Amino acid sequence: MAGGGGGCHVVVLLLLFAAVRVRSDASDHRYKVGDPVPLYANKVGPFHNPSETYRYFDLPFCSPGDVKDKKEALGEVLNGDRLVSAPYKLDFSVDKESEAICKKTLSKKDALEFQNAVAKDYYFQMYYDDLPIWGFLGKVDKEGKTDPSEYKYYLFKHLHFEIFYNKDRVIEINARTDPNALVDVTDDKEVEVEFMYSAKWKETSVTFEKRMEKYSHSSSLPRHLEIHWFSIINSCVTVLLLTGFLATILMRVLKNDFVKYAHDEEAVDDQEETGWKYIHGDVFRFPKYKSVFAAALGSGTQLFTLVTFIFLLALVGVFYPYNRGALFTALVVIYALTSGIAGYTAASFYCQLEGTNWVRNLLLTGGLFCGPLFLTFCFLNTVAIAYHATAALPFGTIVVIFLIWALVTSPLLVLGGIAGKNSKAEFQAPVRTTKYPREIPPLPWYRGALPQMAMAGFLPFSAIYIELYYIFASVWGHRIYTIYSILFIVFIILLIVTAFITVALTYFQLAAEDHEWWWRSFLCGGSTGLFIYGYCLYYYYARSDMSGFMQTSFFFGYMACVCYAFFLMLGAVGFRASLFFVRHIYRSIKCE
Repeated sequence: MAGGGGGCHVVVLLLLFAAVRVRSDASDHRYKVGDPVPLYANKVGPFHNPSETYRYFDLPFCSPGDVKDKKEALGEVLNGDRLVSAPYKLDFSVDKESEAICKKTLSKKDALEFQNAVAKDYYFQMYYDDLPIWGFLGKVDKEGKTDPSEYKYYLFKHLHFEIFYNKDRVIEINARTDPNALVDVTDDKEVEVEFMYSAKWKETSVTFEKRMEKYSHSSSLPRHLEIHWFSIINSCVTVLLLTGFLATILMRVLKNDFVKYAHDEEAVDDQEETGWKYIHGDVFRFPKYKSVFAAALGSGTQLFTLVTFIFLLALVGVFYPYNRGALFTALVVIYALTSGIAGYTAASFYCQLEGTNWVRNLLLTGGLFCGPLFLTFCFLNTVAIAYHATAALPFGTIVVIFLIWALVTSPLLVLGGIAGKNSKAEFQAPVRTTKYPREIPPLPWYRGALPQMAMAGFLPFSAIYIELYYIFASVWGHRIYTIYSILFIVFIILLIVTAFITVALTYFQLAAEDHEWWWRSFLCGGSTGLFIYGYCLYYYYARSDMSGFMQTSFFFGYMACVCYAFFLMLGAVGFRASLFFVRHIYRSIKCE
């Protein structure tokens, strides 16, 4: 069955790869002189608030007579892209000198809208033959003025396009605003404005295949690469120290075992050294709330599989810059297709823990991550609707996501659960569990769950925090992130450090004769998620210029879901590592 599942996953990856790449190949257009080239206006919004974007024609620009909406894929809609036909006509290889789009009298209300947009640093985004174009709408003149009420607000009215082509293909496009062609929108009065544009075509030797490279080069500049490599070396040192630390512990454990086998009576007296041996009758006693525990383990395993597949797609080059919505499409599709893993893992482990109500366990597994995510989405979508922002999902998209959940995610979850229940696997405990639990001796405060979680989360977080800044600047800013190979190395280091630190803390817990290690190992493994959420607070207030209720709620709402996903995923990793370690050390005293 495992072999079949592997083959199935390869097919899933190939299908997804084809689906995500198809848009990039569809734009492989060849043109003749004078041919119309597709130009779409996407969105406008405050530069510092990446989630707060609006439709291009929500601002009173000149609109072409018939504004056509471009059909969009699921990922593009989730990304907040709303492409419509733009008012500019940029035919292939045709230069234009100061062409007028329209003359317009801006009413007081229109002028005020533009004034607010300029004051908030609004930018626009367009796509020309699938190449992104950015620009600002205007500028604020603050020179020599200390009082904000004296600032002057100017709207750019002339846009100059510089387009590079190679034979019959568009290679690059840049948009510049004319700093001299300005309209003053400071006062609340009617303003006459004539919107103009010009286009200049130039030949280039860059091939069509390499036209996206300029966007990915920005994140792999030598200065940035040095920081990334410093981050990796810093993480590797952490891993080496931990490995040495763990090896020392294991050697000590084995040495104590040799002492025990050689001088049985002396070893019995040495309680501090061999404390974990005294609780062998309790160490495999099943945890409280085993249904929740099995559900958390199932969800964490599914999220780990999801992240692994996302990395595979990233490493083969699917998520190149401005491949609109590819990441969102991949996340939705892979999450739906991997729900069987959550069902199988949770149900089989729940049955190993001698649980009987496996149906309730499956419902819990299905809702453990999706439930909070759904509630967060409902709240944030309502906020986006109130703001009339493009982040508000259309009803049709919500129906599509619901159908994916109802027709793919849920059935696979149930099938996985049935397969897990029928696997009839028994829990492999190397020692017998006694009938009555042993009392846990009183322990100092730092042996409690919260101090241990703080210790466990700090090291893995310190191994990734440098890379976190670049990811945040990409997701919650306008930086481009393309060095997935480095990110993958950091992810592997994160997993190793999480596993090691959880195992070390589990050993110390058992040595103190505290046998309730199941939940503790999961919580300690997942505590890095809480540290990442703490970093969110630092990033929002110290490293970004985000503001406003919508942007704040989107940032903290969706980051809470991401950190919760990390908590479940790393918790599952921590528990699996601890379980392997505990089985290993108790197998070595099996002869007792």
